[in-house]
Amino acid sequence: MSSSSYVVNEDVATAQIADIAELFALLGDPHRLRLLTSLRDAPTGELCVSDLALAVVSSESAVSHALRLLRAHQVVTVRRSGRHAYYSLADAHVRQLLDVALAHADHSSTDPVTVQS
Repeated sequence: MSSSSYVVNEDVATAQIADIAELFALLGDPHRLRLLTSLRDAPTGELCVSDLALAVVSSESAVSHALRLLRAHQVVTVRRSGRHAYYSLADAHVRQLLDVALAHADHSSTDPVTVQS
């Protein structure tokens, strides 16, 4: 297909690209990725801030800050029970993104690509 016959809906593409870029920026932080993989691997599917802080070896303050960002971008959800807040992945799409990223990282580390110039 030639480039002249391919038309992009600029309004949709621009909005979606901006959203995707924000999501990948959030996922590009190793600390937040550790939090997300801890939530993904939690037996109950959710963890409180103190348990997450122990899992990622970080302060509760740093974990809370990261969770606020992830929650604001609908990557995680929160359930409150008394004085505790329990966080979980927002939906199956987030889990899929993590699964695909981890599979890609595993594949990349076992099958290095040689670059030819």
